[in-house]
Amino acid sequence: MAGIVLDRVAKVYDGNVRAVDCVDLTVNDGEFVVLVGPSGCGKSTLLRMIAGLEHITEGTVRIGDKDVTNAAPRDRDIAMVFQNYALYPQMKVRDNLAFGLRLRKTPKAEREQRVLEVATILGLEELLDRKPGQLSGGQRQRVAMGRAMVREPAVYLMDEPLSNLDAKLRVSMRAELARLHERLRTTTVYVTHDQVEAMTLGERVVVLRDGVIQQVAPPKELYDAPANLFVAAFIGSPQMNLLEATVEDGAITSAGMRIPIRGDRVPAGLQRVILGIRPTDVALTAASDSLPQLRGTVTVFEDLGAEAHAIMPVESRRVSSDAAEAASEASSDDDGALIGNDDRTQFVAKVDSRSGVSVGSELVLTIDPDRIHLFDPASGLALV
Repeated sequence: MAGIVLDRVAKVYDGNVRAVDCVDLTVNDGEFVVLVGPSGCGKSTLLRMIAGLEHITEGTVRIGDKDVTNAAPRDRDIAMVFQNYALYPQMKVRDNLAFGLRLRKTPKAEREQRVLEVATILGLEELLDRKPGQLSGGQRQRVAMGRAMVREPAVYLMDEPLSNLDAKLRVSMRAELARLHERLRTTTVYVTHDQVEAMTLGERVVVLRDGVIQQVAPPKELYDAPANLFVAAFIGSPQMNLLEATVEDGAITSAGMRIPIRGDRVPAGLQRVILGIRPTDVALTAASDSLPQLRGTVTVFEDLGAEAHAIMPVESRRVSSDAAEAASEASSDDDGALIGNDDRTQFVAKVDSRSGVSVGSELVLTIDPDRIHLFDPASGLALV
């Protein structure tokens, strides 16, 4: 096994388009790191640069103690698992698993032994004589992973391997991947656009936007302490509520609430902030003066079974979840429409589906001052 070190790695396409921009990242030996971000953020490009499938414009890549910046993929001791399985349809499962070993001229006895070991780990023993066309999507994905495993590489690189599976199968395959990594402890870099995959699989998660790393942290830290507005809005479902707020006399005021804050929470002279409140960090309550409260009328109620989302407009002009727009003080009234052309913030609260809340309900939500997030509207950075 081996770690990976990216030192100011960049990918520049024609026209000076920087798909990946000065990425510094260390993946420790045996670590499972997930690259996550919206479409076009550069995560797959970065993975392909580690693999040697994309030319590196700037910077260096090291795998273990070897500089592989200009090395061919076959010389990097890596194995890749792709979104589309990439199996040979004319070959049986055992031949697909052994194909890479045959190219390396691995002795037949060792080849068969490795194939059988991997098939046993992945539960493929009874499928070895079938062809890919006779397998389900989950079985084909396991064969694709097995083909990577028999190589016994230093690093696994996985590019959205579960995205073609249905929702139920993705859940079970996530669990299999987690168990597999716990058993093998092989260095793994995993690309996904699905934050649920990122949060459940990654020991650390790398959030990318426009080719730039926004934050690298364990999943819980990303959720509890986002570094900026982009991470705050991207991580979490439903996403964090963002409201415009003013700072005055040791408190922030927004949407009819007055929330006391410590004197060191906001830099001196800063009069406006963006207030962030997770939908999970509110509670239904009766009227009380002990904690800040947010009031509103439910206009949308989404019943999800065990829980529900109550959505209500509040008296704060909406803030875009995109970091660049959210940082702007001049949030235009016509930069996108909401329900009934209402430009107020549509506040989302996660509530018990048996709470009796419905469309038209008048809600009083208690806000815990210790659970709020504050951001600088100019830079988008969190105020810690």
